[in-house]
Amino acid sequence: MRPKHIFRNALRRGSLISAFAAMAALVAQSGAVAGLSDIPSPPQLPLLPGALLVSSSVFQNDPNIVAGSTQLPPGCTGSTCVTATAGGSYPYVFNNALVDASFGITSKIVLNELTPWGFKLGSIDVPNSSQPGISAGADQMVTSFPSKSEIGLNLSTDGQYLTFMGYRAPVGTLDASNSNTPGAIDPTNPVPSAYYRVVAELGRDGKFHFTETNAYSGNNGRAAILNNKSGANFLYMAGNAGNGANPQPAGIVEGAGAQIAQPSLQPEALQNPGTPTPVGSFNITQLGDKADKIGKDDNFRGIGVHNNVLYYTKGSGGNGVDTVYFVDTTGNACPNGVGLPQPGATLPTSPVAYNASTVTTTGLPSNMCILAGFPTTLAKAAPTMFPFGVWFANPTTLYVADEGTGSNTYSSSSGQYTDAAASTTAGLQKWVFDATAGMWKLAYTLQSGLNLGQPYTVPGYPTGNNAATGLPWAPATDGLRNLTGRVNPDGTVTIWAMSSTVSGGGDQGADPNRLVAITDRTAAGTLPAGESFKTLQTSAAGSVLRGVSFTPGTCPALAGGFCFP
Repeated sequence: MRPKHIFRNALRRGSLISAFAAMAALVAQSGAVAGLSDIPSPPQLPLLPGALLVSSSVFQNDPNIVAGSTQLPPGCTGSTCVTATAGGSYPYVFNNALVDASFGITSKIVLNELTPWGFKLGSIDVPNSSQPGISAGADQMVTSFPSKSEIGLNLSTDGQYLTFMGYRAPVGTLDASNSNTPGAIDPTNPVPSAYYRVVAELGRDGKFHFTETNAYSGNNGRAAILNNKSGANFLYMAGNAGNGANPQPAGIVEGAGAQIAQPSLQPEALQNPGTPTPVGSFNITQLGDKADKIGKDDNFRGIGVHNNVLYYTKGSGGNGVDTVYFVDTTGNACPNGVGLPQPGATLPTSPVAYNASTVTTTGLPSNMCILAGFPTTLAKAAPTMFPFGVWFANPTTLYVADEGTGSNTYSSSSGQYTDAAASTTAGLQKWVFDATAGMWKLAYTLQSGLNLGQPYTVPGYPTGNNAATGLPWAPATDGLRNLTGRVNPDGTVTIWAMSSTVSGGGDQGADPNRLVAITDRTAAGTLPAGESFKTLQTSAAGSVLRGVSFTPGTCPALAGGFCFP
């Protein structure tokens, strides 16, 4: 009997756990775990409560990129133009990022449905131009293949929908991740093209709805969460904006960082997004520091909701503070830029009020706080962490994925990427709230099994050194990015996360990376012995893994995360 039929038959008998057990028996019999492309799926795969969804992208070679003749970015003029140094074949094409800082190529998004231990059940292609019947006017969405911070997955506040972000553009579009949006044009952006950023909503029926936005012009939207509890109907978004000169136009500042929008019910072709609507902003002047470039303190990557509070992380860029933030809807949480969510705080339901005539000089109002206990050191000085995904196990236990520095310093004598191997903070950080001190404290960082800085081989991926960089093609884990977790009945939690990488590739975001999992004792205050990450999937050459979440309809309130509607 085919694997999928075994699983479905067990599910019809009324037990998801029995279904997973049936699949586990099959895995044991076969002695192998299926890869991400081994099991074909129908276009609309039913989503099973308690299963995982993993967002991935698959690269499609572009014969139109010709080394020595193709001008980058597309449509460039004068001194903004450079000539491609590599053709359109993976992974060599990404050596063009060494001459074109905006270089990227859009690719399709695939959502893979897995058991919690990594056995693939099937997949869904997000509608894209490479599919038959998808015309230019049809609903569609892509990601930028090497943009490592994109297509994070998050469940809605009621758990019934999954959301993530991308672009309304054809597959194979160059430099979309640094393009303008149609309603927020920056004339100094070296990438003159314009594409809407898009939020996708996926329900349990496997059907998609899309909402376009003019936010994140010049950069990328990274993740979104739908707030649809208690009559609410809002999208919260995280991302970055701006790819031009300083000062930035108003639309760039307005479209940065933390955004809020109402989901659209119309097809994409009929949507007409207006001015971006920011829901929050942070400025380092709240800490007493001298102001940065307007809008660049809000270079957010991760997003999360817990106990009616909206959280963001910043872990890259030369401005602001790389740390964990929250939106203060009370106005009382952080008079000096650092604080704790106030009792009775509610999720935001409207954009932050600001003066459009002065936004380019004074920026947006500051209504966000650094979570007390987390770093306040400026990124331009000496950042102490690089946070990405966040997940609360309970009100006093917070897990933070740290992606590492991104440094690919390599030692040929040790065969390691030395900065990654020496990191003590990259991986999965466990933070515990100290009620007496009124702040969060780092308990320990889980790293065992990640093999930080140790190169690994991927079938079909080049070996030896990349001539363009002089460093090995082979990637190594540098830390973790997006994550999700589950509270278990035995007092532990299990956490799934996506690895970040370092390598000698032209763009490290194009490296094949991994899905890993670990189980941690929730009450532990010091690092328990024997806890180690297990690798569940390694992406194949030409593909990458980005986000991880439980499927829509999974019941987080029940121990183990399993439920039926």
